[in-house]
Amino acid sequence: MVVDRVRVTVVYCTPQRQYRLQVDLPPGSTLREAVVASGLIEREPALAGRPLDLGVFSRPRSADAAVREGDRIEVYRPLTVDPKLARRVRAAVKSRRKGA
Repeated sequence: MVVDRVRVTVVYCTPQRQYRLQVDLPPGSTLREAVVASGLIEREPALAGRPLDLGVFSRPRSADAAVREGDRIEVYRPLTVDPKLARRVRAAVKSRRKGA
């Protein structure tokens, strides 16, 4: 059986909006090509000027990795706060509340 199209979903979330865009691509297409074909970059111009951090089903993948039928391609936003720093701040606040 020869497959002439591969259907994938591209997802991206901002604090204001969620995108879930289905795309049909030729076999052998890359994750980057799927994101471009979805039109996400036109809808979110901030993505155009930076390298894309991508994953498939919560597993980080290279933008040059090939797509497979049914993949959920996730476009990740950069972290706004270092997770280690955030944890230290939460622990300090909790400690102060117990002492007060």
